[in-house]
Amino acid sequence: MDEPQWLRIARELRAIAQTGLAFNADPFDRQRYRQVQELAASMLAQGSDEHYAAIIDILRQEWGYATPKVDVRGAAFVDGRVLLVREISDGKWTLPGGWADVNQSAAECVVREIAEESGFAARTLKLAAVHDYQRSNHPARHLDSIYKMFFICEITGGAARASNETSEVAFFARDALPPLSLGRTTAAQIDRMFQHAEDPQLPTDFD
Repeated sequence: MDEPQWLRIARELRAIAQTGLAFNADPFDRQRYRQVQELAASMLAQGSDEHYAAIIDILRQEWGYATPKVDVRGAAFVDGRVLLVREISDGKWTLPGGWADVNQSAAECVVREIAEESGFAARTLKLAAVHDYQRSNHPARHLDSIYKMFFICEITGGAARASNETSEVAFFARDALPPLSLGRTTAAQIDRMFQHAEDPQLPTDFD
């Protein structure tokens, strides 16, 4: 799923403008960085058919040094099957997880996400993978640069329960996965989590 070149360029321009505005006090340079930000918004609007005004408003809200966002996912297994949740937003399935929150470690975030989205209590056993969204065969178009952290987890209690984000909770065999929410989790990533669960000595994967 190769992402379009315009998106890569626009994302880079966005980062240059955001970082420049955060650290440069010269009024002329700041004006140039604002123009770069506007060019990025224009490119994103033309490529995505979204309204320029909405995009430039989003870009102007971001501040500080531009860095990737962090997404955490938990792979928990029972009797050789993996825990998945069905997203209300698209009706498809994924490993439980989401954006990392401030004031929590990545491990704490994934445990919280599992509890919120599935009803199960869990603990982390291992950081299995750190993937770059753009290099992991996800759908190509995403405004942000994203690091996805995958943890092998152990269920310690609780019971299956849907949430305001998820409509179903179930366990699936390796060869019987349901339709996946590919922006969140791919079949290849789930298969790799099965491998890590079967062989805890595997080193952490990273791009």
